[in-house]
Amino acid sequence: MMQMIEKFKQLPELFRQYLLVTTNYWCFTLTDGALRMLVVLYFYQLGYGALEIALLFVFYEFFGVITNLFGGWLGARIGLNRTMNIGLFIQILALGMLLVPQVYLTVAWVMAAQALSGIAKDLNKMSAKSAVKSLANFKFDDKAQTSLALNAAAEARLFKLVAVLTGSKNTLKGVGFFLGGVLLAWLGFQGAVLAMLLLLVVILIVSLVRLKQDLGKAKNKPKFKQIFSKSRAINILSAARLFLFCARDVWFVVALPVYLAAEIGWEHEWVGGFLATWVIIYGLVQSGAPNLINRFSAKAVNAANKEAKMACFWGLVLTLITGLIALGLVSDVSAFWVLMIGLAGFAVAFAINSSLHSFLIVHYASDDGVSLDVGFYYMANAMGRLLGTLMSGYLYQSYGLEACIGFSVGLLFVASMIAIALPNQATKAKQAA
Repeated sequence: MMQMIEKFKQLPELFRQYLLVTTNYWCFTLTDGALRMLVVLYFYQLGYGALEIALLFVFYEFFGVITNLFGGWLGARIGLNRTMNIGLFIQILALGMLLVPQVYLTVAWVMAAQALSGIAKDLNKMSAKSAVKSLANFKFDDKAQTSLALNAAAEARLFKLVAVLTGSKNTLKGVGFFLGGVLLAWLGFQGAVLAMLLLLVVILIVSLVRLKQDLGKAKNKPKFKQIFSKSRAINILSAARLFLFCARDVWFVVALPVYLAAEIGWEHEWVGGFLATWVIIYGLVQSGAPNLINRFSAKAVNAANKEAKMACFWGLVLTLITGLIALGLVSDVSAFWVLMIGLAGFAVAFAINSSLHSFLIVHYASDDGVSLDVGFYYMANAMGRLLGTLMSGYLYQSYGLEACIGFSVGLLFVASMIAIALPNQATKAKQAA
């Protein structure tokens, strides 16, 4: 243990800070995924219906939109270390709310706890993603640190760091689904919630002590009116992100699990386990997205004049795969195999798209007050998830899974066409309108 501590102290300061941010984000994500599964399974055991359980998460998504919009402004003013720690503290409060006796765990009370959890999650995510840009330029030698202005080598490293952070988050979220079920079986609902609360208390103490106080703080404190991005690149990328995640959730969040249970005949445990496994694989692919893109796209992502083409190309690949799934479901081919094979291709293509978008937002974001741009972008991401979730329930109930996936194809095509309008030069992309 002492040797590990000594090796950690010998690492470059920026890299140590990156590891702290990543560990913070990982632990939060693990408990967030576990909490979602805990709530679903526990309230299902209590006899709550699917609609009532779904309502528990409406505020979770809604407040994600609000938090990302205002959280970026807050991070630029007070520092990303503080917004990250505030997120941890709010999640601890949310978990504490769920420790009340069962008689008080009403739908309204749990919705309020989930609202706090949604605020905490997006504060933590926005802070972690924004911090990566400030921490990406570490070196493993004794030479002086270079400027935070990103050069070509740092761009490639930034892409890999963002991909690892994003991919590992989704992998751990899937692991969290499994963890939630295991903790519920071993410790019961309150015991599981208490265990996660204690873990986050430890992480919060370490974060308060070790994270830099000026991380991500803008040199000039931004005004409140600056929460809306003035950058053409950020606005275009945010619009593409909204359609991308709306296209995923319009069939993946509600329609797919219900279809697997109702039409394929899977038990709830199989549905949950399958989706958790899918998320884990999706996260692993995200982590390796830079290598996949470089291998199949001649390293075009690192060429500033090809960013728009890359985002459009991978968007169209995803559109094609989703379209083939829709066609397969209306043909005579087994729906089971169409979904199993189709979801494998969808996982790879969507992971690459998401990872590429996540890199581009950090790449385009202003060096001073990066969280303003990142927060605005993830506000669009949260809005896409919220709209997709709402549309998924309506479309599936009215027209079936095929209609949900068909609608997804249209949304993905729009996202691809929006992406082609991204500026071709990185220097121009950062200029405000």
